[in-house]
Amino acid sequence: MREVKLSSQLTVLSIGVAAVLWTQAASAATAADMPNTTLQTITVTANSSVRDAVQEDSVYIDDYTPAAQASHLSDFLDVVPGVSVGGTSSVNQRIRVRGLDDTNLKVTIDGARQEGALFYHMGDVTIDPDLLKQAEVSVGNNSVTLGNDAIGGAVAFETVDAADLLKPGQKVGAKLHTGYASNNDELLTSATVYGAPTENIDLLAYYGKRNADAGEDGKGRKIQTEDSEGENILLKAGAYVGSDHHVGASFSRTENKGKFPLRPDFPAGGWNPIIPQEVKRDTYALDYTYSPANQLVNVDANVYQTSTQILRNSDGEPGFEFDAEVQTTGAKVQNTSIIDSSIINGVPGVHKFIAGVEHYKKESEMTRDFGNASTDEATNTSVYLEDQWQMGKLSLTPGVRYDRYESPEYVSAGKTYDNVVGALAASYEIAPRTQLFASYTQLFNGPDLSQAIFNSDGVDTYVNNDLKAEEGDNAEVGIATTLRGLTMADDSLKLSAKYFETNIENYIEFVRAGGSRTGMNCTTGQLGTSAAPEACQGVINNDEDFKIKGVELSADYRADNFNMGLSYARARSKGEDTGYNISSVSGSGSESGDKYMVNLGYAPTNTTELGWRSTYVADVTPNTAGDDNEKPGYDVHDIFMTYTPTQIEGLKATLGVYNIFDETYASHASRNSIDDAYTDFEMGRNIKTSLTYQF
Repeated sequence: MREVKLSSQLTVLSIGVAAVLWTQAASAATAADMPNTTLQTITVTANSSVRDAVQEDSVYIDDYTPAAQASHLSDFLDVVPGVSVGGTSSVNQRIRVRGLDDTNLKVTIDGARQEGALFYHMGDVTIDPDLLKQAEVSVGNNSVTLGNDAIGGAVAFETVDAADLLKPGQKVGAKLHTGYASNNDELLTSATVYGAPTENIDLLAYYGKRNADAGEDGKGRKIQTEDSEGENILLKAGAYVGSDHHVGASFSRTENKGKFPLRPDFPAGGWNPIIPQEVKRDTYALDYTYSPANQLVNVDANVYQTSTQILRNSDGEPGFEFDAEVQTTGAKVQNTSIIDSSIINGVPGVHKFIAGVEHYKKESEMTRDFGNASTDEATNTSVYLEDQWQMGKLSLTPGVRYDRYESPEYVSAGKTYDNVVGALAASYEIAPRTQLFASYTQLFNGPDLSQAIFNSDGVDTYVNNDLKAEEGDNAEVGIATTLRGLTMADDSLKLSAKYFETNIENYIEFVRAGGSRTGMNCTTGQLGTSAAPEACQGVINNDEDFKIKGVELSADYRADNFNMGLSYARARSKGEDTGYNISSVSGSGSESGDKYMVNLGYAPTNTTELGWRSTYVADVTPNTAGDDNEKPGYDVHDIFMTYTPTQIEGLKATLGVYNIFDETYASHASRNSIDDAYTDFEMGRNIKTSLTYQF
């Protein structure tokens, strides 16, 4: 065990938090009431689909690992079976669902699509957890309403609203938050001001800063960076016009800058120098809802523009300097109608029709080495219709979607892909609160923008005139049940089990060449030619079909002041021609290992809550081309305590120890190699403390 060195900042904050926690907890230990926790939460919904509740599983993160202490997406998304997050810094976090990373997922922030890849050594999702109210995860694509570019599913982030913070009758309020983490001397401070000056208007303004030094793994080695600074801004306004209309506007910014390795998914070293870098995301969104008393009309619409940018300053050294940006502009309109089916065909039941249209355009721009600017773009238009038909114990959900996708010039010469996909889901209640369910969804994904830094007038990326769109299907079958009154009158045990198969035809892959790697011919796109390695940096192809199979099991028990969650997930991919797993630009393949998770929560008093989280991931051999090295498994444990004193209304204190036993490990979802010099190790033991005051 290496010694945990606490700075004076940590000492002061820890003493303050510990004093509040333990002295107040001791005085309240005799409290008679033992209510359920009322902490503000982030909700993660697994397999969310508006069509069918049997595939929904809400996990309240504050019951396990307090969202107020999350500094990385893995701190709360990892609790969802089938989901893992790789990368250990703010600029390389990468979401994986069933082994597929965010280039194969639909990711949105307040309804705004986050499209395109900037640099394959960096993550494509730029958001700070402190901004979030909710993260809804669709594990697998089970509905045509998800739209294009959702081969593996979707992640929808929602930022906090004034309505979430205002107390009944309150006109103006504020929330102050500060937190400290010992491992990397991370200090977070944020302030939120919100109000409802009139009954029909609400406003919110948030500002936060997160500063950190280099963290250390379990062996005391520095990881990822020398120092970094994060800045977050969120502005929101909403207004009700009459009783039926609501309009809203928002702006959010997440900016991370500091000294990071040139390739942030590798440890820093001589071949991977630390240089000043900045990653910034700006999202503008307008939304509109129309909900009259008429059940035939319930309109939800939004318009947005979001951009993510990488800026590098290498002090004039060629090859490192560039400014790359991906911008997505889009709009979506969806209407939901509820109709008694006896009116249509005389068969008892209820139809819930969802009809929508979505259009978005994604553009990339890059300036490299003080010049040599290049741009590329792609557009997609989708029209979809889904019918959720409930007939007593049986529900059927057919759906159909049409996509028209215009591909990028530098990837597939601007080809247009027209495609129609269908979906069908069914569930049947075989016993009270017990349902069997099954679903089948066809998949489609047009060729994405090439990584922005390789769009250089066609020189760096091979243009594949014969590139096919990704197609395939996702099939799932499972059972879900809720048992009540097992040990007391108001307890509940939710159980779910699922088996899935995802087929991906014409899987699109970026093949990198250059340096010491095999040369590539930019005319044919073939590796192993006599062309100089620098003649062509990469090629986009899809010569392989893949199948992903797996299971996801979960159990969630709640009884008054106690809750326990258990889960298991595994996913295996295999190419039909080569037998290899799906490769990954983050160097770990698609195999994230068999993952077991235990979450415990206990509230001994009405002001105190204790929690424990254990994660075990088994060894895995990725079996990708040129990489058959076994990735070692790991076993990580976290513990925390929160306290909300009755003497100071609105105050909450949290103290936690994460990776208690100082495990040296790397997530299988991160850059992971048998050689430590190529492995992105996670933090060792980390003590976090935080104080939140809301008034």
